[in-house]
Amino acid sequence: MSDLLERLRGRGWRMTAQRRVVAEVLAGEHVHFTADEVLARAAALLPEISRATVYNTLGELVSLGEVIEVGTDGRARRYDPNAHHPHQHLVCSECGAIRDVHPDVDPLAGLPPSERFGFTVSEVEMTYRGLCPDCVGG
Repeated sequence: MSDLLERLRGRGWRMTAQRRVVAEVLAGEHVHFTADEVLARAAALLPEISRATVYNTLGELVSLGEVIEVGTDGRARRYDPNAHHPHQHLVCSECGAIRDVHPDVDPLAGLPPSERFGFTVSEVEMTYRGLCPDCVGG
């Protein structure tokens, strides 16, 4: 069973067949599907699932804090189930591929107190950009 499914069951989230399929589609490492990609994969497993059900389920998962919505430069929003493990993203500027990365440095350490303007910083979002191996080779 995936980490996401385990977390949802632990919360007592009502697990309908449709919700289970959406959660199964989001299982795995480096998963960053668009809503349409989730729909296509879910429909392959459960043909009767509707677009509205997939979109509503994704919205619920985001509201619950179990999935993170990731936006990159005007591209379609993507859904990341790695919501409980701090990480950053590496994004291909050409094809939009996304990988989770876990830098060894504290991203907040790069922002000196003089540049915080009195803010109490609660989180940092950093995105590393470059070209993936497929785009470099193509």
